[in-house]
Amino acid sequence: MGGLADSKNRLRLWLRLQRASRSIETVVRERLRVNFAVTLPQFDVMAALDRADSGLTMSEISTFLLVSNGNVTGIVDRLVADGVAIRVRGTGDRRKNFVGLTPKGRGAFAKMAAAHERWINELLGQFEGREMQDLAAELGRIEPAAAAQKEV
Repeated sequence: MGGLADSKNRLRLWLRLQRASRSIETVVRERLRVNFAVTLPQFDVMAALDRADSGLTMSEISTFLLVSNGNVTGIVDRLVADGVAIRVRGTGDRRKNFVGLTPKGRGAFAKMAAAHERWINELLGQFEGREMQDLAAELGRIEPAAAAQKEV
């Protein structure tokens, strides 16, 4: 029972999830651009760096953001040029560069992160308390299921 109907409903659900995600992302991208003159990928790299007091390698940033090293290089180059990030050569392996936020970058990111949190609260303000927790739990079931399918 429900086979074809469930299949169609799962496709509709997937499309609805994509539209919702894109809608939020579009607003956040535009607000980051207008209010802080940064791109969403720059914000994402700065967020990763903000969590790491001793900096991250390019590979660690790539792994954290699930993107290629090539994608991260251009973003980091721009952040360094803007004075919000710095590259430091590793002491043991001189081929390894660590990237970290400068004091200017930490201050700028703190302002962006606070604004980002406000925006997300505005965009998802229709969800409260238990409803939010239940939805997050249900959506949390997707990643393990998708990870299991990668192996097939």
